[in-house]
Amino acid sequence: MIKANNPDLTSWITVPQNSDFPIQNLPFGIAENAVGKKFVATRVGDTVINLSVLFQHGYLNDLGFNLSQFDTYRLNPMMKSGKLAIRSLRDRLSHLFSTNTSELQSNTPHTQEASHALSDVTMCMPIEIGDYTDFYSSKEHATNVGTMFRDPNNALLPNWLWIPVGYHGRASSVILSGQDIHRPKGQIKPDPSADPIFSASRQVDFELEMAFVTFEGKALGDSINTTEAEDFIFGLCLFNDWSARDIQSWEYVPLGPFLAKNFASSLSAWIVTLDALQPYAVSTPEQKPAVLSYLEFEGEKSYDINLEVALQPNKADETVICRSNFKYMYWNMAQQLAHHTVNGCNIRCGDLMGSGTISGPTEDSYGSMLELAWKGTKPLKLSKGEERKFIQDNDTVIMRGHCMRNDIRIGFGEVKAKLLPSK
Repeated sequence: MIKANNPDLTSWITVPQNSDFPIQNLPFGIAENAVGKKFVATRVGDTVINLSVLFQHGYLNDLGFNLSQFDTYRLNPMMKSGKLAIRSLRDRLSHLFSTNTSELQSNTPHTQEASHALSDVTMCMPIEIGDYTDFYSSKEHATNVGTMFRDPNNALLPNWLWIPVGYHGRASSVILSGQDIHRPKGQIKPDPSADPIFSASRQVDFELEMAFVTFEGKALGDSINTTEAEDFIFGLCLFNDWSARDIQSWEYVPLGPFLAKNFASSLSAWIVTLDALQPYAVSTPEQKPAVLSYLEFEGEKSYDINLEVALQPNKADETVICRSNFKYMYWNMAQQLAHHTVNGCNIRCGDLMGSGTISGPTEDSYGSMLELAWKGTKPLKLSKGEERKFIQDNDTVIMRGHCMRNDIRIGFGEVKAKLLPSK
């Protein structure tokens, strides 16, 4: 087991009950203090720790890093050091914050300088995203969509059970949790027998996803196999890949989604390392037919991450409308990365890979309004009696996720955004 994952560890930093961020988590993010200074941070409970301060005082300077990798506005420079270096960094942070050691705890000036209350900092975009790829890897989701829009008896397209289907998205419109978005506009075709019209989308939707962030990959022309794929994965975050269903249904043939997807995708502020998630690894669902050789893998490559989506109308209470789990995904991350690079495509440090909508086997585990309200034919009831077929103006969508085992909860916080009227 990775030392930092030891379930017996406790921290001298206060951790509220049911916090997503015990000492076993130690995620990474970018925080900004009250005077506008950005820095690489980790978090224990509701305390945000400035790693550049720890480095300057000698707590981290024998791990192969330099100050510029922590005194910066993105995680990419730190991530350039690779998986083993990040693992050693988490181990050191675990040591420093553990009740078993007094090295940092006893130095009050250093502790005060490095520590910030969560309420005193602003969380920032954690990574510089070079490229963004979105997959389509939930069998339940693909089956539901195929049933609604094509032939229920042949819901999955012929290639779906053979390859982790994906497409290249737009990195420029990936935004941080808390940033509101405007209802997108484009061509829609509400009357199948009439010409399309230009309009604000009438069917804005969320997509419940996880996303993983990569370390530096291999050179152009080389491939990453499933055995080594997780060595190239830095960590995961929550991801809401917003969608405009009516724009998408008109535009997606023959090249797939375009304006329906590139207007916004929201991610959570903290990146939870893949190392921290190892205790929650589980088996991938059975894959039939047998996959081709380059997609074969050994061991547990899926992760038991409980997920939920809440919808909050303007100035009203939220209603949890979906409970799902990342473990339902038919194609795992190792297979996605292996397929992405099998043709020699090179990935770079900070590339973002969306899982695709995460839907489970029951109606309350479907990961989109399209499925939950079944193309608008089964409106959802909210807590105050309101109904929703799709997201309305001034609705806020909130996604949360966590793992739980041996009373240790490793979570991601939340990703949230409000849908504002179109401009």
